[in-house]
Amino acid sequence: MPSARRFRAMMAGMTTWDEAYAAERPPPWDIGAPQPAFVALAGRGLLRGRLLDAGCGTGEHALLAAAHGAQAVGVDVSPRAIGRAREKAAARGLAARFEVGDALDFGSLRLTFDTVTDSGLFHVFDDGDRARYVASLAAALEPGGTCYLMCFSDAQPGDFGPRRVSRAELTAAFSDGWDIDAITADTFTVTADFGGDSGGTARAWLATIRRA
Repeated sequence: MPSARRFRAMMAGMTTWDEAYAAERPPPWDIGAPQPAFVALAGRGLLRGRLLDAGCGTGEHALLAAAHGAQAVGVDVSPRAIGRAREKAAARGLAARFEVGDALDFGSLRLTFDTVTDSGLFHVFDDGDRARYVASLAAALEPGGTCYLMCFSDAQPGDFGPRRVSRAELTAAFSDGWDIDAITADTFTVTADFGGDSGGTARAWLATIRRA
């Protein structure tokens, strides 16, 4: 596992998300497989219907959903990541669709969804963009639809890496027009040391949020 110092050096100077996917090593969130929390959701039949994978990266969660019968669409701002996601879909014979797009403007897709997955996108936004992102999700998710969102938790030691998010911040962000069914402690699998004795994981919240 790369040290935090090596990870800082790897990410230093990058001005676009596309550059993260151009690095020699994959970025620490790109583990080459879905996060275990989302595998568990798929196993319970919850990744279903018309599904949007927000900030899909190289597509593992959209492909997971497609393999379980969902009509999956992955959207990411990085053309390089989307290209790799399309290659994976072709290689696996899965009918997932991948598009370059802005997570702050899902309305421009002119599509609506029954389910949204967010694995590590919410926590990249500052306060202003966080509100825009929630509004963007609302434009894409049908009333009664469900968003499964996993973000870094404020229980994760240190301050290196993504912004830590508290349970109260999640509740506040989705206070208008949403019903929060659950916020539970979980973990990300990662390939960098974000602080503490984590052994390849980082502490997270997994939120189940319904569009009212």
